[in-house]
Amino acid sequence: MNTVTTTPNITDPDGFYAKLIDMHDGLSDDDSAALNARLILVLANHIGERSVLDEAMEIAQKTG
Repeated sequence: MNTVTTTPNITDPDGFYAKLIDMHDGLSDDDSAALNARLILVLANHIGERSVLDEAMEIAQKTG
């Protein structure tokens, strides 16, 4: 059973994307990568359920 939502589900996706891009403005590649890693860890902690996180990682790995 899939537990990860892969269909569009973000309220105000354009605003979210703009804020995400703005967060990286002026950062070096290394700082940008570190920011992405911190964001991933914050969101993963929010999700919390290991099976959901594993499924999300598998989906991301297949689509990359």
